[in-house]
Formats: sequence, C-alpha cells, structure tokens
Amino acid sequence: MSETEKIVTRIAPSPTGQMHIGTVRTALFNYLFAKQHQGSYFVRIEDTDRDRNKEEWVDAIWEDFTWCNLPPDKKFRQSEHIERHKELLTSLIASDKAYVSKEPKKDDPTQEVEVVRLKNPGTRVTFTDLIRGPVTFDTTDLGDFIIARSIDDPLYHFAVVVDDGDAGVTHVLRAEEHISNTPRQILILEALGFTRPHYAHFPLILAPDRSKLSKRKHGASIESYRTQGFIPEAILNYLALLGWNPGGEQEIFSLEELTTLFSLEKVHKSGAIFDIEKFRWFNQQHIERLQAQEFESRLRSFIESQGRAIPMHLTLAVAKELQHRSATLMEAEEHLHGEFSCLGSDFQHPSVELLLKGAKVEALEAKRHLEHSIKLLGAVTSFTKETVKESIYSYATAQGRSAVLWPMRTALSGMEKSPDPFTLSELLGKDETISRIEVASRVL
Repeated sequence: MSETEKIVTRIAPSPTGQMHIGTVRTALFNYLFAKQHQGSYFVRIEDTDRDRNKEEWVDAIWEDFTWCNLPPDKKFRQSEHIERHKELLTSLIASDKAYVSKEPKKDDPTQEVEVVRLKNPGTRVTFTDLIRGPVTFDTTDLGDFIIARSIDDPLYHFAVVVDDGDAGVTHVLRAEEHISNTPRQILILEALGFTRPHYAHFPLILAPDRSKLSKRKHGASIESYRTQGFIPEAILNYLALLGWNPGGEQEIFSLEELTTLFSLEKVHKSGAIFDIEKFRWFNQQHIERLQAQEFESRLRSFIESQGRAIPMHLTLAVAKELQHRSATLMEAEEHLHGEFSCLGSDFQHPSVELLLKGAKVEALEAKRHLEHSIKLLGAVTSFTKETVKESIYSYATAQGRSAVLWPMRTALSGMEKSPDPFTLSELLGKDETISRIEVASRVL
C-alpha cells in the first residue's frame, strides 16, 4: 500500500435474511481500516440471487447499519449495475476470453440453457493475504467456470469483481470463508484488465463448541441481539475484540478509540469464540457509561420498538436505579415489571404475614418500629436514600435491622423481593412513603 493510495473498502451483504453478527464485524473492520487511513467505506447490497432476495431484507440492511452507527459513505445495489455487467460480459466474449456454452439445464436435463464461461488459463494464482501471508491456488481444477447464467444474469463472482473494480476498491476485507473465491475473482479481474486489490480474510466467529456461529442454531443475528436489549456501542466493542486485540489491559473502547488503534497486523488467524456472558458484561459496562437521560430515552425507545406500553412509573429517577442493575435493556424492562412494579399502579398493601415474615418479631413490636420510623422520617427534609438511611439506620442497628427494615421495606413494596427501603423511599417521595407505612402499621 503506497502512502498516496486512496483507501476504499466495502461490505457486500446479501438481502436473503437477517444480518449475521459476523457481517457486522466485517463491516466494522472495513469501517475502521478506511477511516483510520482517511479513506472511504461503502455498502453494496449483493442482490444477484433473484430467487432468494427480498425487499424487506434490503430495508433491514440499511436500518441495521444505521442502528449500529456504521453508516456508509456511499451505498449501492448490485442490480443497479446490470447494464455495466452485460457490457463487460459481451466484451470478454468478443475478445475470446469467455464464451457462450449451450448445456443441459441442471434441474431439468431435457431443457438447454446458454451460460457464459470464462476461459481459464489454468495458471497458479498467488496473492498476499494481509493477515495470513502468501496464499497460492492451482486454478487448473476450476476448469472453464461459469460467470453468468446468461448475458442478462451475471453470477456473483463476475458481478462483484466488476463492481469492486469500477468503485476503485483497494482492499477487499472479508471473512475467511471467501478465501476459496479469491482465485476465481483474480482470474476474472485479470481477464478484464482490472487492478488487483489487496486481500485480507478475517477468522470466523465460533460458538462455544467451536462450530461456526449460526443464525439458525445460535440466533446470531444483529436483530436478535437488538431485541434482547444489547446496545450498539457494546456490540461494536465486543465484535472488535473477536479476532483482534490491540494489546494491553483495556477492554472497553469507543468507536473513536477503535478507529485510532485498529490494525490488520493484529488480527488473529484463528477463530474467535463468541461468549454470551462476556458479551453481556460488555453491554453492562457501556450501559453504565451512558448519561442517565440517554439511558432512559433508549429504554423507552426499546420498549416501544417491541410494541409494548411504557410503564407510568418509568421516570428518570427509576431509570438511574435500573441503569446500574441491568446488563441489557430487556433486563431493565423486566425489573420495571418485577421488583420496581410496586412504584406503579400494581402496588398492593402487604398482609400481616408478609410484614412479619422476615422481621422475626411479634406484630405489636413490628408496629412499634413502623410508628417510630414514621416519626424519624417526618423529620427528614431533603428526602433521598442517603438521608433516609441516615435517619433510620442507627435505630435499626440498635433494635435489630431485620425487625425494623423488613417491615418497612415490605410496607413500601408489598412484595417479598424488592429494592431496599431507602431506595424505595426516595423513589416514592416523603408523603407516599409515610402513607404506605401508616397503612401497614394499622394492618398490624
């Protein structure tokens, strides 16, 4: 790569289903490499497979890249270039580098079709993979391979070479499963007289059993993780470290930091294991780094995107508590409907049995503790969990923490499991806190 070379990379997904998480990693590496060298990165949808392509998946691809914060500098659809493909197919046939072959149809040998085959010189092809070093293929076994079903219907290998060449792609950075495609594509670009780009092939992302991570078996699509409440910052951070490592102890990176640090030289040759628990840890770290207002906004958007109603008790104060308790947005929503549901209309005053269950005292003693707690809370001016704890804790320590705090917490929550009474007091506010404790005291 010369210092004056303008770097151009691309990612070329097919609109045949939800986007695999590995495609997002490939896009990320293309983005990082291009941006690091002040180059450009574009997305080209490979829609040559007319039988499997669906327009809804085209829309999903654009949405996924936008959501992941990897918007391309340019975007194309391969079908937009069909006239250019036909022009160059015709040119190759005219120059005797390809030919039309009449052959039996694969799925119906009684019918004849006309395909276009490239004249294979049968040479040894060597290219230098920027990750793996020199790679050599003997192309003799490929024979005169098909490059188009007809003049109007080019195959993937031909279309991708034409589109890369016309777009000035300098670096083809893709998954290792495409290594075997490279000799065919080099033969095509040499026949067309195009400049050979640099190649790099990334290791596969593997499941814990070291099989290839699959959308069908492992749910490894970007939409799946999005639905589970993972956020784009964590997805990009974790994917970057699957197969690449900058060295050092740091694990949490912003996209800007990754752009500065990324290098192909540090991409591993072997596959990387996808660990869902590690992924959850990355997500929790990035959630905790959000501003509280941003977290609340994203949680609201997440709930709405799943077609569910936003609970009335989701406030900024509640969001701050959820932010430090949740590894995913889905987990935060589950907390809202679980231990934090007592803040909303689902609250029910507790029974005597629940008020006493963990207190280990008789009803009259628990009542006395609640009444004294009301007096202590009445004297608190700035009603925060810190000031509430400060007012109650010495008394609870002297009288027995479970005897004082269990009845207080269940009086506020109406549930066996809930946040601590100090957090609940702050979220409910002084008047509601005292009101709920008064009701529990009367019940006892």
